[in-house]
Amino acid sequence: MPRSKKSPVDGLSLAEAKILLEVARRVADGKTLDEQLETLVALVTEATGADRGTLFVNDPATQELYSRVTVGGLKREIRILNTTGIAGKVFQGGKGVVVKDVYKDPAFNKTVDEQTGYRTKSIACAPIRTVRGEIIGVVEVLNRKGGKEAHFAPKDLKLLEAMATQASVSLQRSLLMELAEKEKAQEAEFLSVVSEISGEIKLGSLLAKIIGTITRLLHAERSTLFINDEKTNELYTEVGEGLGATQIRFPNHLGIAGTVFTSGRTVNIQHAYADLRFNPGFDKKTGFFTRSILCTPVINKAGKVIGATQVLNKRGGAFTHEDEAKLKAFTAQVSVALENAKLFDDVQNMKNYAESMLESMSNAVVTLNEEGVIQTCNKAGYKILKTSAKEILKKKASEFFTGKNAWIEEKIRTTAESKEPVLVMDAEMEWGGEKASANVSVLPLISVKDKPLGSLLMIEDISDEKRMKGTMARYMDPAIADQLMASGKDALGGNISEASVLFSDVRSFTTLTESLGAQGTVGLLNEYFTLMVDCLQKEGGMLDKFIGDAIMAVFGLPLPREDDADRSVRAGIGMLQELDRFNAARKQRGMMAIDMGLGINTDEIVSGNIGSPKRMNYTVIGDGVNLAARLETACKQYGAKMLVSDATVKKLKGTYRMREADRVIVKGKTEPVVIFECLDYHTDATFPNPMEVINHFKDGLGKYRKQEWDKAKAAFAEALKAHPGDKLSKIYTERCDYFQKNSPGEKWDGVWVMKEK
Repeated sequence: MPRSKKSPVDGLSLAEAKILLEVARRVADGKTLDEQLETLVALVTEATGADRGTLFVNDPATQELYSRVTVGGLKREIRILNTTGIAGKVFQGGKGVVVKDVYKDPAFNKTVDEQTGYRTKSIACAPIRTVRGEIIGVVEVLNRKGGKEAHFAPKDLKLLEAMATQASVSLQRSLLMELAEKEKAQEAEFLSVVSEISGEIKLGSLLAKIIGTITRLLHAERSTLFINDEKTNELYTEVGEGLGATQIRFPNHLGIAGTVFTSGRTVNIQHAYADLRFNPGFDKKTGFFTRSILCTPVINKAGKVIGATQVLNKRGGAFTHEDEAKLKAFTAQVSVALENAKLFDDVQNMKNYAESMLESMSNAVVTLNEEGVIQTCNKAGYKILKTSAKEILKKKASEFFTGKNAWIEEKIRTTAESKEPVLVMDAEMEWGGEKASANVSVLPLISVKDKPLGSLLMIEDISDEKRMKGTMARYMDPAIADQLMASGKDALGGNISEASVLFSDVRSFTTLTESLGAQGTVGLLNEYFTLMVDCLQKEGGMLDKFIGDAIMAVFGLPLPREDDADRSVRAGIGMLQELDRFNAARKQRGMMAIDMGLGINTDEIVSGNIGSPKRMNYTVIGDGVNLAARLETACKQYGAKMLVSDATVKKLKGTYRMREADRVIVKGKTEPVVIFECLDYHTDATFPNPMEVINHFKDGLGKYRKQEWDKAKAAFAEALKAHPGDKLSKIYTERCDYFQKNSPGEKWDGVWVMKEK
């Protein structure tokens, strides 16, 4: 007869056979897997004379061995990869072992000892096989009792294997039952979560619930739900495990998520860093290490891809086809809720945007329903109407707009009946006993179905600041007017501040008017002023006033800037250059050319709004203003077109072609002022060899002040050789001739006294 296969009970004593029967009975009596595991561990520990025992069950989902119960005081669950330690070695090899000195065995994992403080000396470990030979776990006993020399023997291992085999049927049945219960619980949880998520309309809360559920269902370390932003073509998420407050945004075609979004196909990557599509930048940014990735598209009910769900690092191994199916099913269920929440989020953002816009408006905005009852009023409305929410909201228009303001209620009624907007400009009204001027608009509110919803009332207050802003904008750059109004009324009430003042005047204007007549003169001035004012405003200057054919402008008021002096000089240069172009066009039309002079000075001056309540002008006064006017007049005496005071020159940050023209005492003053002639507006044709002229003139001016008349005239002559038309050199040559005949005396300081304004 053929020899039968050897049974695990062969060679066991009668007492050991009784132990096996006891194992079969007591393990089978266990109602739960935990009870069965506890019973089996207690029996093998007692039967082998061990100090402790542990039973590890394999978790196929995570490829881990886990222990639910341990005899001897260790109550925590232990989980290890089913390829590590002596337990992993036995599970993978399928053959029991006895290790007398575990610390000499390279397979031994010291981690558990280090975590628990327990010292393991020897181990007997046997696989747990089902009747079909499938290994479902391992059982091991630690440290045989009986002193330092006590060790587990082969017979102990044989008994251990027999007990494990005897209990395997009951254990497998309980494992299958527990697995079925888990799957049933997961299904129930899945349905519960889907139901809960479907009722969530806040996008932030919804995203947090979704990623938490995905991570839990797929046993992953992290998960992220990306949503496509159609406005920017970016995938973004505001919630992601491990991201903290970091928001991720990137183009919707980049990375693994971008690939899935654009292709609409699921991607399962076991080794992320081996895939060229993976972007390791996020790992560097967050400090996380990505091993495996499962990413699936989120598709709405219309079949459109609206995002991608990405799950990272499955615990215990790679993501399976079953994981793919679970993730697809889940994302399919939540896509509708996600779209609803996104729509709600968009609507909420639009609402917040509209409310913020209304609150930021300087105009009063009041809305009324079909019955004419006031529903909302913005912050500016409370201020302009001098009221509060309690006094205006839920009141009928006829109750709130009374007395001198009753006409507003009439306009609201007219709009409601005609469905046409009404606009009233510069209307008079009274709030809190104070009169006000405003532009009033009443607009009908119509639904998308063309049904009336009510009315919108907008009131633009044009009194005080509004009226002043309109006035100021006519004399200066609108941007400066805006800044001025933002700074408050104090800027207009009267201040002493430093500014650069520019005066310009047309030469021989009387002769021009006689040849042009009244209409021609007005047309010329309008054309001329338009060009000049453009030059001033280009440099941020404020037009103070027109005085006949003269212009007065200020730089540094009402709001100062660091380069106001430069701006005034650049404006003057620009005006003269623009005048040259204007004259060239006039000559082509056979018309007379015009000339002008410019004076610029920088000083502390008084500025403010001067006038009556009905008519006011923002202007400047003071000695600094007068000096600028004197310099403009002095241009005629020095044969110059642009004279600048030394106070302005000292403030300049840029480089300009300036030459000192004189030290002069202007009419009405006793202290001399150094004045400079600016030559930057010239071309090579109108002022050749400028640097030679400037250097020779400077040399001549020095000799002139030392009363070395002949040497001074020689230097001026050299300047005239370089430019025969240099009027200033000719003037000083004439002065030298005069002083040679009429000596100014030894105490003369080189100052010239002006006799005319």
